[in-house]
Amino acid sequence: MYISKVYDGRPEDKRTDTEEKCYDLLNKLSVDFLRVDHDVADTMEDCTVIGDTLGIMICKNLFLTNRQKTDFYLLMMPDDKEFRTKDLSHQIGSARLSFAGTEFMRDMLGVEPGSVSVLGLMNDKENKVRLLIDKDVLKNEFVGCHPCRNTSSLRIKTADLLGKILPALSHLPTEVSL
Repeated sequence: MYISKVYDGRPEDKRTDTEEKCYDLLNKLSVDFLRVDHDVADTMEDCTVIGDTLGIMICKNLFLTNRQKTDFYLLMMPDDKEFRTKDLSHQIGSARLSFAGTEFMRDMLGVEPGSVSVLGLMNDKENKVRLLIDKDVLKNEFVGCHPCRNTSSLRIKTADLLGKILPALSHLPTEVSL
């Protein structure tokens, strides 16, 4: 897998509109970040290599819905934990959860499968998506995420995610324990 050197800040070359919106948001909020470009990251093994390059844990980002497809959730969790729908459903008081379809992902987060990211919440203007973050993610100094495209990855301070980005997006997280 190709991985670039580590860069400080946004790329100089033109990217997709969605990716550019992520960089614009981070710059507007004065959020410092490191970035690497890489081949499409299709597996958690790819993400582990990327995380090692950035010195972070890349999170699993799961886009979920209840059985009725009326409630939607973005779950950030460590890559080494198993997702058990029964455990999470009980914690948040929801019917059993499953993966939301591609059409919901595109409509609510503005991303394609494989590119789900906490930064996609900037496209959820109606606050239809509830953000869930595993407590172990919050213990880390940095979080890793895609800029809504899985050919780049970012290292952002957890404090900036919680204190700047999420408040600006009007998405306060719910802490869960998986």
